[in-house]
Amino acid sequence: MKMVIHIMSLFSERSYKDLQNIGSFTRICEWMTTQPDIKLLPGDYAVHLDLIAKVRGLASAEKFFEDLPERMKVQSTCTALLHTYVQNELSNKAESLMEEMSTHGLLRCPLPYNHMLTLYISKGELDKVPKLIKGSKRNTKPDVVTYNLWLTACAKKDDVMGAEEVLLEMKKEKITTDWITFSMLASIYIKAACSEKAKEALVEMEKRASRKERAAYCSLISLHASLSDNENVYRIWNKMKSTFRKMSDVEYKCILSSLTKLGDIEEAESIYSEWELVSGTRDSRVPNILLGYYIKNDMMDKAENFYEHMVQKGVKPSYTTWEVLAWGYLSKKRVDKVLDCLKIAFSSLEKWEPNVGIVRAVFTKLEKMGDVEGAEQFLVMLRDVGYVTTEIYNSLLRTYAKAGKMPLIVAERMKKDNVQMDEETHHLLRLTSKFCIGGVSALIS
Repeated sequence: MKMVIHIMSLFSERSYKDLQNIGSFTRICEWMTTQPDIKLLPGDYAVHLDLIAKVRGLASAEKFFEDLPERMKVQSTCTALLHTYVQNELSNKAESLMEEMSTHGLLRCPLPYNHMLTLYISKGELDKVPKLIKGSKRNTKPDVVTYNLWLTACAKKDDVMGAEEVLLEMKKEKITTDWITFSMLASIYIKAACSEKAKEALVEMEKRASRKERAAYCSLISLHASLSDNENVYRIWNKMKSTFRKMSDVEYKCILSSLTKLGDIEEAESIYSEWELVSGTRDSRVPNILLGYYIKNDMMDKAENFYEHMVQKGVKPSYTTWEVLAWGYLSKKRVDKVLDCLKIAFSSLEKWEPNVGIVRAVFTKLEKMGDVEGAEQFLVMLRDVGYVTTEIYNSLLRTYAKAGKMPLIVAERMKKDNVQMDEETHHLLRLTSKFCIGGVSALIS
């Protein structure tokens, strides 16, 4: 039934972010399969498989596919399963399925090839791209998405000549270019310092921007900012405001990021004030951009005042807010404030994905200061979020060495934390054993 697949497609496009709704719709799909008067098409099963993968995971999606009638294991359902493998970055399974699809003549459209290009680019397996492109040309006709992905692969390799050859081939094959095509070209030219060619690409890109292609405007602003082209950044922003009734948080983030990159903080602050008046979200990612600018430019007093202001205006600080503030306090050697910020940051997340950069930076500062109490406190904080390594213990020991103090029961603590010693650990333990015992026993557990 055409209506069935139409409803499924509308739902999948609009509501994938809402897992509760997806779960409800998955149950509707399952009910539909039990109704004798509803004739489902392969495309309906393809959408159903995609929903199952998002709600119940890969294993359930594979089981759903295995249980399909053989007549339904066609191009659309196989491509849906392939998409699931790509999303999970399962190269072996994806490649095996592509071979099977090829054997059964199910590679008659560019979509499976586009999925595989996405996978290889994501995993940095760029050497596999040329062969895949050849296969797509042999079995089907590559579309604009294929060529744009090919340009993305060129960008990853900084291959200007290759990108220009792709564009020439698009013209030869009469493929209609879109704004993404020229966005990719402009990015490649900017990185290669080919400013004039980048500007030409941006002119072509802007011709293809429209109300229907709204995302193009943010890309234009960012790319003009990369060229330090203030005038065109302002022009595109004003064009957006005259074209669309209301700007989104994403678009405010884009213009604020671009203006701070250009160093125009006055205009950025003006636009931020505008966002405060119109925003109903109070999304911390927007003010975090200004906060980051102040800290990067050694304006800590202004950063603290701005933080107080954003909280007063109803913005709830996020993990990033606290981490940005921690970097600022670190530059001022205010270690107590650094640890306070990071403690709140850690507590704001269900699971912390370790930021090795900030861990090293904090320990480096603690080492230089010989702050054993701060180092012990930071170790406890990191243990509480499940991140303790040999490098961290070595940093702790170096801090004790700098302070001329001997740590307590380090070997026992490392064993309890299931952390192995290396040569540096043994060296530091021998070195610090000559010193007097440090006075931080209350922190040791």
